[in-house]
Amino acid sequence: MQTLIKNGLFFSGMPEEKALKQDVLIDESGRIAEIGPCNSFDESGLKIIEADGKWIVPGFVDSHTHYDAEVLASPGLKESARHGVTTIILGSCSVSAIFNNPEDTADSFTRVEAIPREVMLPLLEKEKTWTSPKEWKEYINRLPLGINVASFIGHSDIRMKAMGIERSLKDGESATKAEENQMFNMLSDALDAGFIGLSTMDNPWDKMDGNKYWSHKTPSFYSSWKERKSLIELLRKRDAILQGAPNLVTRVNAFNYMFASTGVFRKPLKTTMIAMMDLIGDRYIYPFIAFASRTINVLGKADFRMQSPPCPFTVYYDGVDSVMFEEFPSGEALRDLAKELDKRDELIKDPEFRENFKKEIKKKFAPKVWHKDLSKAVIIDCPDQTLIGKNFYQVAEEKNQHPVDVFLDTIIKYDKKIRWTTTIANDRKEKYKSLYNFPYNLISFSDAGAHLNNMAFYNFPLKMIKIVQDSIDIGNPIMTMEKCIWRLTKEQGDWFNLDCGYLAKGKVADLVIIDPKNFNNIRENVELDAIEEFGNYERLVNRNENVVAMVLVGGEIIFEKEKFVDNYAKSEKYGRFLEKVS
Repeated sequence: MQTLIKNGLFFSGMPEEKALKQDVLIDESGRIAEIGPCNSFDESGLKIIEADGKWIVPGFVDSHTHYDAEVLASPGLKESARHGVTTIILGSCSVSAIFNNPEDTADSFTRVEAIPREVMLPLLEKEKTWTSPKEWKEYINRLPLGINVASFIGHSDIRMKAMGIERSLKDGESATKAEENQMFNMLSDALDAGFIGLSTMDNPWDKMDGNKYWSHKTPSFYSSWKERKSLIELLRKRDAILQGAPNLVTRVNAFNYMFASTGVFRKPLKTTMIAMMDLIGDRYIYPFIAFASRTINVLGKADFRMQSPPCPFTVYYDGVDSVMFEEFPSGEALRDLAKELDKRDELIKDPEFRENFKKEIKKKFAPKVWHKDLSKAVIIDCPDQTLIGKNFYQVAEEKNQHPVDVFLDTIIKYDKKIRWTTTIANDRKEKYKSLYNFPYNLISFSDAGAHLNNMAFYNFPLKMIKIVQDSIDIGNPIMTMEKCIWRLTKEQGDWFNLDCGYLAKGKVADLVIIDPKNFNNIRENVELDAIEEFGNYERLVNRNENVVAMVLVGGEIIFEKEKFVDNYAKSEKYGRFLEKVS
């Protein structure tokens, strides 16, 4: 049966096409048959969806996720789907679940991405039958996908397979020529299968889990840029994408990514790097990265993009169980002893360690992502109820102690039972206009599917829409709403070489109906909900009741009135594997 969506304010996904009230006719194949003026279609025999007072927008694109494990157990990817995200990209940050055995694959994911190893490892042991990108794609296409999936191949994945895990994790150990050729062939096979490019990682925070190689950095960290040369040139030749993260401690090798993208006397390479944010602890980095990005694109004729979350970047910690502690030596030492709590607590009690911790945490000019300001760290849960709602400076004043001593003492006493939160970036709303309009960033970087207890940005498109609409309402628009929708949809689809994010005749009807009357329900707060297919493992989620009235994928309703359709992601398939398009 054909479906007619009536009387909605229609956004095509193009910034120059003004939104108008339109009707949208969807044919039996799930494609848009016609878009026309309201009441211009014969309604007999049609399924009618009334959208009066609501907006019809393309499904949102989330271009930075770590759903590699969750998609195997819960292919509906509900936490993204319920907020109108209809296309996600996984395989980010050098880790993908393609070539290696379950244990090595799980160990490369679970510490750095804060995905429970006790869930991911058994899941891979149960499900993983594939050893190539083609076989993985065939597996994914058999799943009852709720939304669309595209993928990078992970540099750590192919390096670990080519060199063997032990050699791939050794300082100063380079791949042999034969191993470089093997990595080249694995990347080529992934691109042949429709993968969009290669993700890599140079950040020393990213470390291995498990017992065999605990605290080793992930394999791509040990790879020189010389070793990567043939991979980068293959990406350039195939019009594929390089995604990466620089060393976030020194940051110098960010220029490697920028220069790789340049197109002077050669074809530019699509390159995207995480992440451009207005960091509280490092205010200079945002304008500097913006200047460098603009310069390399204009003068270097590059195709370089940063990734930018469009809302306050708020994180939640259980004790010191966070990757943020990896960025300074004392915090790294605590994380490395996470499996030996007696030794960790002994280290915390050491006066010399405490003095070093104090020195490192107050360094003003050291590059940092976490601001390390304990006056901005608010306790939200603790066995000692009197601490809840206070920051560590306030507790220190009450106890007449140094804030670091108070913090470390609470870690010894409560470990992960003390939960605290802080915002590390994008706290200044006056900066949003420049962030949202900067032409060399991509509005994304949700990390959906990872850091399950540390953060939740599943609804980042809705947050951006609300912020833009609020600015329009007060007469000081950040941008037009048409441009806002484009930045969240078609711009991403086009840049990542994917056929999505745009509504037009003949296009697959992946779309969202949103109700602007309920935008005040889009909030910064998070709550806990269980992933049923992960043994009811709890994670942080976003909720914005009745903002998303309906989500359609492939022309079929998947979400309506705050509920998913019956048997969603259990029998019927709605989404599809999106291959790179030319």
